[in-house]
Amino acid sequence: MSEKKETDYEVGQDNVQVLGLDIHNPVFAVSGLTIVAFVFFSLVFREQAGEFFGWLRVALTSRFDWVFMIACNIFVLFSLLLIVTPYGSIRLGGADAKPDYSYAGWISMLFAAGMGIGLVFWGVAEPISHYGASLGGVATGEDGLRTDWAPLGAAADNPQGARDLAMAATIFHWGLHPWAIYAVVALALAFFSFNKGLPLTMRSVFYPIFGEATWGPLGHIVDVLAVFATIFGLATSLGLGATQALAGLNYLFGVPVSDGMKVLLIIIITAFALVSVVAGLDKGVKRLSEANMMLAAALLVLVLIVGPTIAILSGFFTNLVDYAVQLPALSNWIGREDTNFMQGWTTFYWAWWISWSPFVGMFIARISRGRTVREFVTCVLLIPTLVGALWMSVFGNAGLEQVMAGGAEALQDAGLELKMFVMFEAFPLSSLLSLVGIILVVVFFVTSSDSGSLVIDTITAGGKTNAPTAQRVFWCILEGAIAIVLLLGGGLGALQAAAIATGFPFAIILVLMCVSIFIGLSREKR
Repeated sequence: MSEKKETDYEVGQDNVQVLGLDIHNPVFAVSGLTIVAFVFFSLVFREQAGEFFGWLRVALTSRFDWVFMIACNIFVLFSLLLIVTPYGSIRLGGADAKPDYSYAGWISMLFAAGMGIGLVFWGVAEPISHYGASLGGVATGEDGLRTDWAPLGAAADNPQGARDLAMAATIFHWGLHPWAIYAVVALALAFFSFNKGLPLTMRSVFYPIFGEATWGPLGHIVDVLAVFATIFGLATSLGLGATQALAGLNYLFGVPVSDGMKVLLIIIITAFALVSVVAGLDKGVKRLSEANMMLAAALLVLVLIVGPTIAILSGFFTNLVDYAVQLPALSNWIGREDTNFMQGWTTFYWAWWISWSPFVGMFIARISRGRTVREFVTCVLLIPTLVGALWMSVFGNAGLEQVMAGGAEALQDAGLELKMFVMFEAFPLSSLLSLVGIILVVVFFVTSSDSGSLVIDTITAGGKTNAPTAQRVFWCILEGAIAIVLLLGGGLGALQAAAIATGFPFAIILVLMCVSIFIGLSREKR
């Protein structure tokens, strides 16, 4: 608890104890019932749900792309500013606070929670997709608008230019911008909880702006939106993970790819997540996260050794330079002609990261007591950006080397979820690599689900971090149900639509959060 108590509000004072549960009224009831109703109606009206999700994704990305672009640029600039200002010396938890975890344990947990399944799914698929689109050049329709999906001005008939642009665009989507989103939310939650003694819920970060009104209906809305964003953002990743794991199992062992098998896979992995959820943060999530990072590192090293090692290593530094050079143009939202790329790729990614931010932010906040603001932002923003760039460089360069050498039509034509496994076919130990890849997806799946359940439970328990286990079990099961429903109701498009829909209102909330953090830190410094 903090040295400075900002309010008389007590953690859990609005909670209701019933049937052995300890739940916040009305956040738990409103969010839980709404999500259960969504699952029910989406299953009953599958065809209509699929059409709705298809419309929703296009409507939001085409009309509000500028909101996501501006907001995420603000988060990057704000985070970098915190590193160099005097506010960076403020320690989360007070001047005498000590870190709860070692650097290795801390960074393993924040990285596993923050990126996980997405890195494995898109590591090969995204660079190859951007490369093909860039090499094909600019294409326009009868209305004069571009119909291609290449970033910026493309690189028609220029293989090296297309490769550079593809890797810059990929790292852009996995670099500073997503981690700045996480850093803003995590810092806000950690600071207002550990330094100001406020409950560890999303509403607490707006106390400097709304005062005691934070504990009323306004705060209820913020927390309910946080639950929606978290559960649909997680469901998107879980759906992607299940799709890729099943594709790998089909590729290796001939396991049939069907809706029934996807559902069965999500149920099995959710059961594993339940075991970890019951074990708790230190025994379950921490150990799984560390095991995950070791497995990811092993796969990375294996690909580096059996792949084109020199090309991959030299490409990493080239990719970072290309990313830095293209960053201003890729971040710009004014006068862009590559609307398919900006809306279909970048806007989706920013919405997806924002929808994940309550979950990842709260999780990072819980494990970050004792760090200074400067140390916190540097580690949450810069280190994962470099690791993500390394991962994308290893897998992306390995895939692009095959494509650019010719004769890799199977890799180019493979579905997004299959590209990694098809790439492995050209390497020694291909079956081992594929098997490790599948295991990694599954373990990332479990890590995301269990840590997400802990976070949603904290929000719906009014900020209590030791609520009854049954509540975490409820949310873990509901996450799996949402992933199943979205896959059945429209597949990847439905997953993306759900992430964008919940990310949109939260983009506005996060901009306000930056204002609140600045007010809080300036008062603390005085």
